[in-house]
Amino acid sequence: MAHLLNRRRLLQTAAASAWLPSAVSSARMPVCSPHNRGWRAGIAREIITPETPVWLAGYGSRRVPEGKLHDLWMKALALETQDGARAVLITSDFQGVPASMSNRVFAKLAEHYGLQRHQVMFTFSHNHCGPRLGDDLIDYYPVEAEQEELVRQYTDLMVERTVRLVGNALEDLHDATLRHGSGHTTFAVNRRNNREADVPDLLARGIPLTGPVDHSVPVLQVTRPDGTVAAILFGYACHPTTLSFTTWCGDYPGFAQLQLEQAFPGAAAMFVNTCGGDQNPLPRRTVELCEKYGTMLADAVKQALQQTLTPVSPQLRTAFELIELPWLQVITRDELQQAANTDQGIRGRWARRLLTRLDSGESFATGSPYPLHVWLLGSELKWIGMGAETVVDYALRFKQEHGTGTWVMGYSDDMLAYIPSRRVWEEGGYEGGSNLYEYGRPALRWNGDIEDRIAAGVNRLFQQVTQK
Repeated sequence: MAHLLNRRRLLQTAAASAWLPSAVSSARMPVCSPHNRGWRAGIAREIITPETPVWLAGYGSRRVPEGKLHDLWMKALALETQDGARAVLITSDFQGVPASMSNRVFAKLAEHYGLQRHQVMFTFSHNHCGPRLGDDLIDYYPVEAEQEELVRQYTDLMVERTVRLVGNALEDLHDATLRHGSGHTTFAVNRRNNREADVPDLLARGIPLTGPVDHSVPVLQVTRPDGTVAAILFGYACHPTTLSFTTWCGDYPGFAQLQLEQAFPGAAAMFVNTCGGDQNPLPRRTVELCEKYGTMLADAVKQALQQTLTPVSPQLRTAFELIELPWLQVITRDELQQAANTDQGIRGRWARRLLTRLDSGESFATGSPYPLHVWLLGSELKWIGMGAETVVDYALRFKQEHGTGTWVMGYSDDMLAYIPSRRVWEEGGYEGGSNLYEYGRPALRWNGDIEDRIAAGVNRLFQQVTQK
């Protein structure tokens, strides 16, 4: 662990120096042009590293924290136009934000700041070196009363901290210029089409990997009238699962954000996972590889910023809908009883919990609400926000259908389940098969029309924002 301790000290020193207000020379950019006046932007950030031994989320096991490589963060970008339109994008190093938490946040934001659901997108990187939250993946973990209480307390704290974060971003609203561009990096691998053990040899031999990928790195730069960079929002389609140990860390997005904040002192680097549900960083499992992928991503962002960026005109239109996604078949009591009797792992815990619900007189819904956003920033940027673990097909489809400037942001608002495309659903396997029990749902599989329903919802939202 000696090299980890040294690395922690270096990263903590670098992270601290990134906020020095005097170090702004490398962040100077051209001042606002008259063409692009009218935006106001506010930035805020909060450290979310737990101070109690909340387990690390994901991987289906008891993962007690053992220190940190660097802090975990939640950040907010508030946008406002001259006609009073507002929206707030929240990014975070969480593994998954469940609706039971985000709905509380949305209600408080409406109460305190008048922000409605169509004006707020709560994204999470899906980092597996981050903490548990609420009932996200509730059946993944052995039941321990003390741990559940710690998770409850930490989740309550994060609700309040998120509300404070948004309030601080709104208080920070000042004149700004928005410009966007795109970079490229290649460490994401389609894990459905490439066996992990084979990837290093294939790469060494120069044999092309197979399967759909999205190696684009969309970038939005927010600058102040004096030319300083206030925020850099960027995305990539890949699981943050380079690491599987029990040390707090933002995985490759955390390293990328640190490096960008060192390169642009005073700026907030903000990461969104675009549609990485079936994409892994391969090879993986070492800190060195994690830092390498963070460097590759940060370099792609820097390269994009060195190109001629497209100004985003100051107009904002937002739309939101909770669409209904049906299960293929609701689980029966007999099926639950069989799983409860034969399985001592995730499936057994899931079955016993759902049996308790049935015994209390509850009946299961035939599907689940699913959050969808469409935001238009000027005529140049089109943001599509999608709940949960969307596979890469959605990004590829919607970018083709809606053209240049389209960002598809998965992992928004609710860590509901894997969201397969029709292709992935037909192929089956982990992302498209009978694994919804891992997410606590009263079914094993989505209905096969899931992509059609989502695409229809996105089209309705685009109609709303283009008619405003």
